[in-house]
Amino acid sequence: MVRDRLKTALLAIAAFGLVAGLLLWTAGLGDMATLVWSAGVIPVLAALVVEIIRSLARREVGLDIVAALSMSAALVFGETLAAAVVALMYSGGTFLESFAQGRAQREMSALLSRVSRTATLHRDGQLTQVPLDDIVPGDLLLIRQGEVAPVDGTVASGNAMMDQSALTGESLPVRLSQGATVMSGATNAGEAFDLRATHRAADSTYAGIVRLVRAAQNSRAPMARLADRYSLLFLGVTVALATAAWWFTGDPIRAVAVLVVATPCPLILAVPVALVAGLSRAARFGVLIKGAKPLEAMARISTLIVDKTGTLTDGRPRIVSIHATGGMPEDQVLYFAAALDQLSQHPVAQAVVAAARAQGAALPVPADVVETPGEGVTGTVDGRAVVVGGTGFVAARSGGAPWDMAAQEPGAVLVAVAVDGRPAGWLVMADSLRAGIGDLLTGLRHQGIARIVLATGDRHAVAMSVTQGLPLDAVHADLTPDQKVLLVLSERKNGPVMMVGDGVNDAPALAAADVGVAMGARGAAASAEAADVVLLVDRLDRLPPGLAVARGARHIALESVIAGIGLSVMGMIAAAFGYLTPVQGALLQEVIDVAVILNALRALAIDTGQPAETV
Repeated sequence: MVRDRLKTALLAIAAFGLVAGLLLWTAGLGDMATLVWSAGVIPVLAALVVEIIRSLARREVGLDIVAALSMSAALVFGETLAAAVVALMYSGGTFLESFAQGRAQREMSALLSRVSRTATLHRDGQLTQVPLDDIVPGDLLLIRQGEVAPVDGTVASGNAMMDQSALTGESLPVRLSQGATVMSGATNAGEAFDLRATHRAADSTYAGIVRLVRAAQNSRAPMARLADRYSLLFLGVTVALATAAWWFTGDPIRAVAVLVVATPCPLILAVPVALVAGLSRAARFGVLIKGAKPLEAMARISTLIVDKTGTLTDGRPRIVSIHATGGMPEDQVLYFAAALDQLSQHPVAQAVVAAARAQGAALPVPADVVETPGEGVTGTVDGRAVVVGGTGFVAARSGGAPWDMAAQEPGAVLVAVAVDGRPAGWLVMADSLRAGIGDLLTGLRHQGIARIVLATGDRHAVAMSVTQGLPLDAVHADLTPDQKVLLVLSERKNGPVMMVGDGVNDAPALAAADVGVAMGARGAAASAEAADVVLLVDRLDRLPPGLAVARGARHIALESVIAGIGLSVMGMIAAAFGYLTPVQGALLQEVIDVAVILNALRALAIDTGQPAETV
């Protein structure tokens, strides 16, 4: 904040000095104009010298030295108007860069102030306002209409209508039923509801996103460091050309003109503006990139390694097919199974219940329910004895097992159902591929991904069966976490590697990859911490727009640098041959710098082919 105010003050001083001097000069007061121009330049030059000294103390040589040389030389040789233009150019460029970065980070910075620091807690039959840090898992909170969920939790009463656009980019609110997970940072777009806290505020999704945003805002990109390394070369070329112009013509003004055209170089302005703008643009698509370095690395990715469960697949069992026997309709088989499974917390049971409710089934409350963990459930539904579970469990209680003859696909699970002591049918459950995953992978190839590899800890037969028909170059199954790391390292021979995963077992491989991408919505905290990029919504289709933004931002940065340096060099040569005066050269460089910054800001509107609000 202080640095921004200083930049604003220096810009105001430089602008006032230049304008006031011009007014005095047009009034015929040339000596007074010279003094005023000098007075406007000296504070900017002093601040610049302090910044150069700090950079040298960090062993960094920047192109700010050229700006200092040009202002100093212009003052020494009496070109005070040129010095004033350079001072305005430099202070204006740094101010515009700061403004551009602030504009680019607005979407991410908005996260920091969304959630109130207090919450409404149900306590002893009353509603009490408590600080967020006092909330512990198990607390019951009231979330009123328009309020933001302060911590992660589950819907404890009725249904909730949540606007998750700030986190995921989805424009439409999502209806969540009782027991569904609510992410902190989402806004209640419906009626008030009770939220059962599952995490402390410091451990919630929102707090993790804020930490990632802060890390992203403090990062530097490899291209920016590349600019620092080449700044010494450009500085040498500039000084050599200025010296040569003075040496061969005997006119020091030629040297001054060369120096003012060369400063400040677009190299130090375009790269950070374009990449930070890219970070902001990616965030609009629910792709949180932890800094400029991974953004630049994403633009060069040629190999993609993906996990299976939770990445290519939903990571949740779904009903693939229903088989009825004994004359009972398929929908009745699902009805009895789902009604009984309502009282089980097993993931397969919850998937069965969700499938029945999706079909509009009104499920009664079962009675006399007894669950044998890991095996099955028995109970009474509508006065009829029902058994649901594994084939062996149900067969032992039904006197028949037609499902024993059922063909089972690799990786599929059979859920047997018996009613009144007789086999009623079975459900085939499997972790199915995400919708449209084949087209998505094909689209990634069109974006420059030359090699796509599957890496999973699941059995080989399951991996081959699930991924059949997908455009994969290789399938590696039965992998341990350390073997996934070795796979990432071995694939580097084909180019920079991106790894996508969501589980704790993926965290080492995510850290080893050039770019690690975590499925952040439901993925493990360890994978989100190890990753360079977090997809804030549990959908892999956020990856293509993220890649498009990364490649676009890098292209815009390089485009700005090449065009800016090219124009600067042409101007330097023209100045060395006497075609540009110092004032004309300063004005020309002013135009070049403003142009490259405005061009870099195009990264805020990179076209990914998909509107951000509907991705």
